Amino acid sequence: MEKNELNINNASLQDGKTLGIISYLTWIGLLIAFIKNRDVKSPFVNFHIRQNLGLFIVGILAGLLRFIPAVGGIALYIVFTLLFIFWIIGLIGAIGGKTTAVPVLGDMFQNWFKGIQ
Repeated sequence: MEKNELNINNASLQDGKTLGIISYLTWIGLLIAFIKNRDVKSPFVNFHIRQNLGLFIVGILAGLLRFIPAVGGIALYIVFTLLFIFWIIGLIGAIGGKTTAVPVLGDMFQNWFKGIQ
């Protein structure tokens, strides 16, 4: 009996990791992870959904930088490079089963989107 409970726990952890990874795969993956997690309500998946949602929204807002003459393109390049690095950090955390927030903005994302449960 104990063995079955352990397998269920491992299976639910694996499902959580899978949904956490899926949440980082474009906005469609984010939507899929959000919908599939509504029934399960995994705190691990919720954490990674909040992280990637924050990165996605910051990326959209950063796109507005291109309208700034002269320095907008350079600023946009720098911001998108940082967002890509943060995205990789988040994805590696999801693959490793960790809930480490992305640098600089990760804790803010958790507060801003705490309604996602």
